[in-house]
Amino acid sequence: MTSFRRRRLGEILAAKGVVSAARIDETLAKSDNRQKRIGEILLAEGLITEEMLAQSLAEQRDLRYVDLTDFRINPKFNELISVDVMQRYQFVPLEDSGETLVITMADPNNIPAIDELEMLLQRQIEVCVSSPSAIDDTLKRSGTSERVLHEMSEDFKFQIVKEQEDGEEVLSLETIDKDESPIIKLVHTTVFDAIQRRASDIHIEATDKNVIIKYRIDGVLYPATEPIDMAYHSAIVSRIKVMSDLDIAERRVPQDGRFKLRTAGKTIDFRVSIMPSSFGEDIVIRILDKESITAGVSTLKLESLGHDENDLKRFRKSIREPYGMVLVTGPTGSGKTTTLYAALTEINTGEDKIITIEDPVEYQLRGVVQIPVNEKKGLTFARGLRSILRHDPDKILVGEIRDAETAQIAVQSALTGHLVFTTVHANNAFDVLGRFLNMGIEPYNFVSALNCILAQRLVRMLCPRCKKKVTLARKDLEDSALEFERYRDHEFFDAAGCKECNYTGFRGRKAITEFLDLSDRIREMILEKRPSSEIRKIAIAEGMTTLRQSAVTKVLAGDTTLKEINRVTFIE
Repeated sequence: MTSFRRRRLGEILAAKGVVSAARIDETLAKSDNRQKRIGEILLAEGLITEEMLAQSLAEQRDLRYVDLTDFRINPKFNELISVDVMQRYQFVPLEDSGETLVITMADPNNIPAIDELEMLLQRQIEVCVSSPSAIDDTLKRSGTSERVLHEMSEDFKFQIVKEQEDGEEVLSLETIDKDESPIIKLVHTTVFDAIQRRASDIHIEATDKNVIIKYRIDGVLYPATEPIDMAYHSAIVSRIKVMSDLDIAERRVPQDGRFKLRTAGKTIDFRVSIMPSSFGEDIVIRILDKESITAGVSTLKLESLGHDENDLKRFRKSIREPYGMVLVTGPTGSGKTTTLYAALTEINTGEDKIITIEDPVEYQLRGVVQIPVNEKKGLTFARGLRSILRHDPDKILVGEIRDAETAQIAVQSALTGHLVFTTVHANNAFDVLGRFLNMGIEPYNFVSALNCILAQRLVRMLCPRCKKKVTLARKDLEDSALEFERYRDHEFFDAAGCKECNYTGFRGRKAITEFLDLSDRIREMILEKRPSSEIRKIAIAEGMTTLRQSAVTKVLAGDTTLKEINRVTFIE
């Protein structure tokens, strides 16, 4: 009978090529290391990372390694296990079959702790391995905020809100726990949880019986918690109005405001829109995490946004022209500003004066002068743009063209040697032509100024960890204008849902684009004021990829679903 020998941790690390056997022996030979574990020693010496150690421990004991990046604990575990127990034993629950609880912890050799948990939870424990910092981050990220939010919606006791005006508020799990008022606790927890879940907006909606709170994540609304009794609606609205410095007594007209909170060592801006509805005031809070966005923008490349390769090549050519107008169009939240900022970052060599005027300044760029619009003080897009032209700019970004006056000045700027980047709200590249001509812009000036028009939308990408292969029926394909015989054997994917994507099946968004390059033929047709349908046919004949074609390409590549692109684009 041969005895089984478990491989030493040093052997596994050496076999992985992480650290040489000679270096391990040399480190272990030091006198002060003789009473310590090998993993602790190599970590302290900086020879391995926590993830390398966790992966090797899992391999040594034939256990599963779990990557907890962006992982969130399923809210159902809040009823089974208290957060205090998770933090005391430093573990994260993964799955529960009723008899067996699957958890991940940093030290699978801690048998006494595992035995105690089995007795405490009345479950057989199956252990996986993760790094200590990943476990700690996950517990901080998902445990407390969801537990408090769940408790607040389950058992909501009314108290009078006592407001304190002490400037910028600090938001953290510790300050939330110290809040005396349940209303303040609910509002702060909702905001904190939304930030953790990567939400772009918080929607607070009044119905006849309840208050519904939703988060917009990757462009789609998801419920944040159970409905809250309508009796607390006015207190929630009042709290948000106080935070935003708005009029609490006014409930019949829309109000707009903003506030700032500090959390995790950074300041986050929030824009608030309050609108009267049938059952009370509805609130939308836009989250502007400038520091996270700015960190992303500084390394942002146009190719990372998901643009079609051919469109991207032509767009890059347009943004490097010495003068003219680069127009990006699409509805609110379609990524127009992100595209323009990526373009500015790419061409910002430090040799040119770049000035932007925006409402508001959402991202902060180094080496760029950024001016926020202030309607109350009289600083409009048109007035700001006139001042910018006296400030000796080379390149200008106008956040949005909303009126004829701004359009006129932007076109004149492009005609007088400036490169102008701007956005317009329109459904596609061809609707932009009509918008400008209806604003009273002379067709000749507009055509002379314009370099290109880029229309774009954002579609959700399938979560790479859980997407599943599907076979689509004839009806599904034909309803989406795809030939059944051509695509019947194609490998399509659909959303499944897992812990990594919050059980939505999607993670992140990418752009689909429609690039209109102004050829001589198309310029002539615009000057002749030909219908946009005719211009569209010529553009497609000249090789333009439509929004729908760009979206279908992403479906065929297995990046998204037919249902998702049908939600975002028209079926041609």
